[in-house]
Amino acid sequence: MNLNIIGYSIYLLITTFIIIKVGKICYRNGNIYVAQLIPEHEDLCQKTNQILLAGYYLLNIGYCAMTLISWDKILSINQLIEVISVKSAIIICSISILHYFNIFILTKYIQKLIQ
Repeated sequence: MNLNIIGYSIYLLITTFIIIKVGKICYRNGNIYVAQLIPEHEDLCQKTNQILLAGYYLLNIGYCAMTLISWDKILSINQLIEVISVKSAIIICSISILHYFNIFILTKYIQKLIQ
């Protein structure tokens, strides 16, 4: 029995939930962080945070969808759990890397951009 369709559904539900939850948390807390980096430019802070959120969603959800083509045929429940775990871990690691990369870029270059 091919379990790929079940695996795709579970994987997309898990990763979409994680992506949306983390995106909302980063957006809510990111406003404060960006406001401290760019004092007296509240509108620019809000727009910067919105652009970061949109890019975050597009990149991560697109990546999740693209990883579906690389799945081999899943023949057992054990293999299903393993594949979903590995693929979800890759998404979580990429989210954390993107988060720290965004913080690095913002803290290093934001002052140069507003001057």
